[in-house]
This record gives sequence, structure tokens and C-alpha cells, in this order.
Amino acid sequence: MRTTSIRFFLAFAFLNVSASSAVGQSLDTYGDMHWRSIGPTRSSRTRALDGVADQPNVFYAGFDNGGVWRTTDYGSTWHPLFDREPTSSIGAIAVAPSDPNIIYVGSGAGIIRPDLSTGDGMYKSTDAGATWTHLGLRESQMIADVVVDPANPDRVFVAVLGHPYGPNAERGIFRSTDGGQTFEKVLYRDEYTSGNDVLLDPSDPSIVYAALWQQQQSFRESYEFGGTDGGIFKSTDGGTTWRPLTDGLPAVIEANLAAAPGNPRVLYAMVAGTPRGEEARSTTGVVGLYKSTDAGEHWTAVNVPEGPVGAATPHVDTRPLARIGGGDLPTVTVDPTDENVIYSATIVMWRSQDGGVHWSAVRGAYGGDDYQKIWINPNNPNIIFTVSDQGAVISANRGESWSNWYTQPTAAMFHVTADNDFPYRLCAGQQDAGSACVQSRSMDGMITFHDWHPVNIQEYGIAAPDPRDPDMVYGSSRSDVTLYNRRTGQTTRVGPDMGPRGGPYNRNVRTMQLLWSPVDPDLLFYTSNVVWKTHDRGHSWTRISPDLSRSTWDAGPTTATSR
Repeated sequence: MRTTSIRFFLAFAFLNVSASSAVGQSLDTYGDMHWRSIGPTRSSRTRALDGVADQPNVFYAGFDNGGVWRTTDYGSTWHPLFDREPTSSIGAIAVAPSDPNIIYVGSGAGIIRPDLSTGDGMYKSTDAGATWTHLGLRESQMIADVVVDPANPDRVFVAVLGHPYGPNAERGIFRSTDGGQTFEKVLYRDEYTSGNDVLLDPSDPSIVYAALWQQQQSFRESYEFGGTDGGIFKSTDGGTTWRPLTDGLPAVIEANLAAAPGNPRVLYAMVAGTPRGEEARSTTGVVGLYKSTDAGEHWTAVNVPEGPVGAATPHVDTRPLARIGGGDLPTVTVDPTDENVIYSATIVMWRSQDGGVHWSAVRGAYGGDDYQKIWINPNNPNIIFTVSDQGAVISANRGESWSNWYTQPTAAMFHVTADNDFPYRLCAGQQDAGSACVQSRSMDGMITFHDWHPVNIQEYGIAAPDPRDPDMVYGSSRSDVTLYNRRTGQTTRVGPDMGPRGGPYNRNVRTMQLLWSPVDPDLLFYTSNVVWKTHDRGHSWTRISPDLSRSTWDAGPTTATSR
């Protein structure tokens, strides 16, 4: 299996351990060194997926930081297809239904969130992933969805999110009629309103549905903004002209769409919205499930919690409406043989058999796995493929049993540190799946999942093993530092006391720096928007810098003073 440096610890280990000794030496010194994978043997957030209806054993998954992979044995083994491309961040995959050798890939993480990796546009393969061609939309940065005309593999629609941290014009819904050689922007509102979803009518590809989402991330988590300048739209002329769908819907902030393959007039929309007529801006809104039985002309609230959007419907179960966080609005998928059987991908994978009124869990624990999207084989609804923040899994018996996600070494690791044990371990926070320390070698002949273990720092944090005691692992989080004791398995919060979240010394993001001094093994540094230090392993902390950020949006020098 080919590997790339962005997926595996060793890339960072080599750089960290060898950089100082490499100064002044020829690169030939390391000519005989080779990369090896040391894990962890699991994945992180996965947003993109597609399957091949007539090849029920073949599936494609796109990882936020791991490229495109394919399985031909129902998920028992996965093989990388995208290692030679300049980006590994994948947001959308679409296999042409009329020719499974043609695959379109949209790069960028596919969902706007506080933590993300951007891409560089659209790619295409005409040999089932053996080779790829870059098509365009290079400034899109984030692509949320791609759909291909079932009868014409050259006709493609792309939902482009655009730049997550600033305005840009390359966002909205794009169409290509020449296999991606050129793209035309066919639905666009402004440089802050993204294309979030696009859907073709299963019986008439000239009918196109799309969702636009007005949003922008901030440099500080939970300070993003959103609005209702987007919405749900419909085209009946192949995407040339569009009109908004509003009857029965709230003012839409964000929406994910699904059509019933067996009855295309039945549509479902998972909507985050606010009451129409209100001017207040919201980043998330109240999440509800809406249904149309007349191809989007009128909508009915199927499952909406009590709140500002509308009255609760009977037997409301709000669990399948739960956001994972940030822009992770639940996605919805319809069984190809029964318009009333629908699935919701959220913290848990849910199934309803009465059109969204009652729900039961199919997979996952509430508060756990964070599912992103679901694909059902149109020829066999027992074959279900889902991707989550833990990787990709497949069921051939309608969810009774699943493949495992310890077959996809695509973990997204934040920073890497080596401890002083022998054999040494490499430690890091892992996107969406907790932290991990991995042995650099195994006593059992090869490194397996038995050789890595969580160290209980926040999933996005930085691990900092104590240079004097490698069993004591410090970890950074959004609000403080934790200490994991490998001998006892206990985790303790050790400060510093930064005050309330968003306060003068507690403005930060998820991956705040945590670093032991290279000259003093008793000195540990931590950063929020100021720098802290401790000389007694977290029993006491001292702030040693002024505010290194701006407390307001106004440009100008900081006025904070150090102490």
C-alpha cells in the first residue's frame, strides 16, 4: 500500500527528530531512508462517498485529509487512489451512473467548520481512479457536492462552498456540459453565499434542486456568521434559470436535500431556519425536517421541535435533527424502494419508516460517531454505505452488521511529538477521534492497532509528553491543559485559569500550542491569545505575554500589558 506523508506520523517524526542534525548535510545522507506507516490504523472525518449500483462490492470514500480510496470487497480492504495529486482534502465524489469508469471528485473538506482543510478544485478520472485530471474551479477551496446526469456523464453539477474565511466569487452552483472542460456558474447570490447541495430529479435530469447557504467562518471558533440570503431553489430547464422554493418553509439558513428514487415528487429537506420576516441573523437556526409531495411546490413540517420556527409535530423525536457541530447539519437519504423509509446522518445514524415521524438508531451511540452522509444501492436497499468522523463502513444486510473502520489509515493528526521512552512513542491529537500515542516499533513483528492508545487530550489538541516521565502526557484544549497518567488511566485538568470563554485571556481555537522548553525540561508553555508558562507541571501558571490578538474587529495596535 502506498502512503503519503500527510497521513502518517513518520513524516512529522522524521522532520522533528532529524531536522537539527540535517543542517549542512547533503540530502544524499538520507537517500536510503524509506517511509513506513506506523498508524494509527483508523480514519478521521469522512464526508465524501459514492457506490456503483451494478458493482455492489465497489465503493469510494473521500477523506477530509486522506485523499480518495476504493474498496472492492465491501470494505474489508481499502486502497488509495489519490496519492499523486497535490491535495488530499476531499469533499465530494460522484461516479457516473452510465459509466463507472468516470469519477468526479470535488476537493476541500466539503463542510464549513472551525477546523478544515481546503482543496484546489475539481478532478476527473476516466479509468476508475487509476489516473486523474484537474478540471478547474481552483479557487473554490471547498466543494460540498457533485452530481452527474444518469444518462450523460459529461453533464455535471457542482455545489461550491468557496473560501471559508473570506469572500470570493467562485461559489454557488456550477454546471458543466462538456465533462468538466468548462464550468458555468448557474446559481449565485453573492460572495458570502455558498452552494451547499445540488440534486437531480431521479426521473428527469432537466429538473434540478439546489441549496445555498450564507455563511462565513471567523478566526475565533463560535464567532462565525450566517444569514438567510440563501435558501432552496429549483430549475426546470436544466439549471439555466432558477426560482426559490418557500411555501411551507422557514427562512432557510442551511439545507440538505433528498428525493425519493421511487417517487421523485417526494422530496425531503433537513433545514436550519428562522421565522420569515425576522431580521436577526443566526449561524445555525432551529433544525427541522420538511417534506414535499409535489416536487417542492409546497412543504410540510414533518419533524420540527417546539421553538421559533413552528409548532411541534406529533411524536417529535429531535435526536435525528441534532447537529454534530458547526456546519454539520444532518443529511437525509431516502430508501430507493420506499419513499417513507428515510435515514438521517447525524451523531447517530437513524432510520424512520413512516416518513420522519418516528425514528430508531441503526448504528452508533448518541454522542459518539458523528455520521456525515449515507448512500444506498439503488438496486438493493439492503446495501448501505455510510461515512462518519470515524471513517467509512458498509452493510450488506440493512444495517444488521458492518465492516470496520480500522482498515483506513487516513487519520488527520494535529502536530506530532516524540517522548523519551524506549522504544519511543509519537503522540498527537487526532481530528474527531481523540488523541493517540503510537509505538515506533512493535514487539509482535508489525505495528497494529494494539500499539496505539488514546491519551485523553481533546481530539484537536497537542500532546506534550513529560520529558522526564513519558507516562505523563500533557494535552492542550480550547480552554486549559490536561494531564493524562498512563499508569493509572486518569486525566486531570491542570489549568491555567484563563477566565470565561471569550474573555481577555481566553480567546482561542482548538489547536492551541503546548510545548516543553528544549533547554529546561521543567518548563512548559501554553498559549491562548496570550502565552502562559509553568515550572511545576501545572500546579501554578504565569502569564508572560500581552494579548497577542485584537479584542475588537477594528484594526490597530493592542493595548494589553503583560504582567
